[in-house]
Amino acid sequence: MVTVAELLGLLLVSVLWGCTNPLLKRGTEGIEDVKKSNKLSQLLAEVKFLFLNLKYLVPFILNQSGSLVYYYTLSTTELSLAVPVANSLTFICTLLTGKLLGEEFGGKQAVVGMFLTMAGITLCVASSIDDTGQQALH
Repeated sequence: MVTVAELLGLLLVSVLWGCTNPLLKRGTEGIEDVKKSNKLSQLLAEVKFLFLNLKYLVPFILNQSGSLVYYYTLSTTELSLAVPVANSLTFICTLLTGKLLGEEFGGKQAVVGMFLTMAGITLCVASSIDDTGQQALH
């Protein structure tokens, strides 16, 4: 049976992942200007650029903390519920955060997609609750 705590955990994961995605994108601005002579030096210079850049590092740490919450939530929640709910809500959080930051939204198709995603999540949660209720009766 899905509990409120499990749903809140999945929501927290989605917010941490989804809201940090546009911030991570912004934090990488300027990395294309990092130029070195060979591939290893290039890689090390890019890693240094990212991890000394607070605009990237803070969202990265928040994003990874979302992964920790996700792994914990997976240990207590059904996979058939956790994976679609977390990934779908992450998509919605990414769209909304991107819009707040001034990115293109995607128009009417994005809005329709968000409503369809929410309908699908609602069906997943409802079926999980309904299945456990039916099992309790038998």
